[in-house]
Amino acid sequence: MGNKSFWYVAGLVIVAAIWGANFGISRLAMDTFDPALFTFLRFGLAVPFFFILLKIREGSVGVSFKAALQLMAIGLFGITGLEIAVMYSIKYTTLANASLLNVAPWPIFAALFAPLFFREAISKRLIAGGIAAMAGVSMVIVGGGEGIDFSSRNMLGNVLAFAVSIIGALFNLACMPLMKRYSALRVSAWFILFGSLFLFPLTLGSWGKVDWTGLTAANGLAVAYNVVLCTVVAFIVWNVCMYRIGAARSNFFRYVVPAAAVAAGYMLFDEQITLWQVVGALCMAAGLIWITLEKKPHVS
Repeated sequence: MGNKSFWYVAGLVIVAAIWGANFGISRLAMDTFDPALFTFLRFGLAVPFFFILLKIREGSVGVSFKAALQLMAIGLFGITGLEIAVMYSIKYTTLANASLLNVAPWPIFAALFAPLFFREAISKRLIAGGIAAMAGVSMVIVGGGEGIDFSSRNMLGNVLAFAVSIIGALFNLACMPLMKRYSALRVSAWFILFGSLFLFPLTLGSWGKVDWTGLTAANGLAVAYNVVLCTVVAFIVWNVCMYRIGAARSNFFRYVVPAAAVAAGYMLFDEQITLWQVVGALCMAAGLIWITLEKKPHVS
């Protein structure tokens, strides 16, 4: 693996860790903000940062009408639809179910759907490393003690959680062709703008429920973490690295998310880490390292 590839892989791992830690941070914020409103604040407040950065770095902010329509669809499904599905999957099933069904199938669908968008080789090394990583992340999630419950009372949440994997994989892949014409920054700016606009109507009943004068520094830090790190920095870095590494390989690094979420739970909520979770994290790391040692597949 070349020096540049190492930094792209490191970027994917760091972003996944940022997103994983956000499970704990967002849980704290949910005591103050409605989930839909908090999601809108995360993306809506990030929009000006994206466009200011875009203007400074590239001198313009526009895209073609055809690209705008594509980015509108990506924003609707990849931001608005995906985030709603995540919220309600957590509401209507167990956290273990939601985590497993949200995360584990996502890279598999990314690999399966990749030929619909471009030619990206799926190697034996990628398959073997992906299986090891998926087994590891499953141990991290299931080993937490909450267990998996596929009873009928959780069916709606389970279906939504599984849908997150499908929508998320298509969302990532749909961005790739656009990044041949536009930078990751420009693509991210526009689909997050459209996603925020579609999210806004869902927040209309939530603004009056917040005691805005009673917000604490912790509330402000939670919002800032979501806006700056989880959205502006993370989306740009992830899209740049994903374009360079390849969508199929990159999405397996999402398995770092639940491991980071477990670590955040330990630090923020004094949740216990079990031996199964440690073993799972090691298995996941071995699978991801095995994937990274392969040369970058050709993307066209």
